[in-house]
Amino acid sequence: MINDSEADWFHIDVMDGVFVPNISFGFPVIEAIKRHAKKPLDVHLMIQDPDKYIQDFARVGADILTVHYEACTHLHRTIQFIKESGMKAGVALNPHTPVDILQDIVRELDLVLVMSVNPGFGGQKFIRNALLKVEQAKNLIHRNGSQALVEVDGGVNLQTGSELVKVGADVLVAGSFVFNSNDPANTIRELKELK
Repeated sequence: MINDSEADWFHIDVMDGVFVPNISFGFPVIEAIKRHAKKPLDVHLMIQDPDKYIQDFARVGADILTVHYEACTHLHRTIQFIKESGMKAGVALNPHTPVDILQDIVRELDLVLVMSVNPGFGGQKFIRNALLKVEQAKNLIHRNGSQALVEVDGGVNLQTGSELVKVGADVLVAGSFVFNSNDPANTIRELKELK
């Protein structure tokens, strides 16, 4: 269904039960998805010490690899390693983490992921401060001559999606909203039409 929909990417959340209190997909599942996916895999790591696994994610087919700022002691090194491994690199920010913390790295990024819920579980209520953070992220990107996209994950629906696009979001991640709808492909189409 996703392959045939208007969705641009598969967004895959990887959780380790340590950085967030949930566990999700491992390498065999991602590898299996890659074999069937006709669209890029946007892999979002919600794990401790992501550096240990970067080459493994490249091996199983991640096209974009996003790490959490809060999980990386040496973020610049991590971003370099992701790119050297042949993937695009993103950084995710938890709801409490200020956007300007990316000032010194934003030119190196392909993606800034603003979490609009606390990471770890689907179906959470949208945190409205994310609207301001998206606007701040877009301004930071423009001021620094970066080409990074602004992605938003959490509580995205037609209402919040419309507001997010208006303040500068380029990519909307909508899991529960899409997959709990009666017609997921049409829901994706409606999200894609937001202006």
